[in-house]
Amino acid sequence: MKSNEGEVTSEPNVPVSETNFVLAGCLMEDPTISMVDSFLQLCEERQLLEASKLLANGAKLVFPGGAVFDDLNALVSDSKSRYHEVRKTRDEYSVGTRASDGAQVCVSTGTLFGTTLWGTKFSGVRYIDVFIIRDGLIQEQHVWNDLAEVGAVPIFGQRHASLDQ
Repeated sequence: MKSNEGEVTSEPNVPVSETNFVLAGCLMEDPTISMVDSFLQLCEERQLLEASKLLANGAKLVFPGGAVFDDLNALVSDSKSRYHEVRKTRDEYSVGTRASDGAQVCVSTGTLFGTTLWGTKFSGVRYIDVFIIRDGLIQEQHVWNDLAEVGAVPIFGQRHASLDQ
């Protein structure tokens, strides 16, 4: 069976395009997944102005250690104290509706690879990003990963110890 736009297929040899994603063994087109994937790619490429257009006014970006950002430039500035470079291998997306308020939720899971502050390469580090989408824009991003657990980055508390003094 050939995949038509928007059609779900379980055929394993259907090519995956920019707007088609393999989820749980099925090929599926979803505009929310496409938007979130574009946001992640734009952030990796440091096309922050374009990525910012996908954020709602007042968007909240929550990263490991409780670091909260409302601006991509501040996020990138802080990341310089964590690693030299990091990128994602985005393995899977899931989309649903949050029961409490009807907001759309998009979850991206996969692994991270990159270079530590001291020049060591890392790969295969788990991550999960949860996006809350309202009116077609990212309202919240919540990030969890194992970078500190595997020793690829300093722990948030160690990086920001001077803030507590």
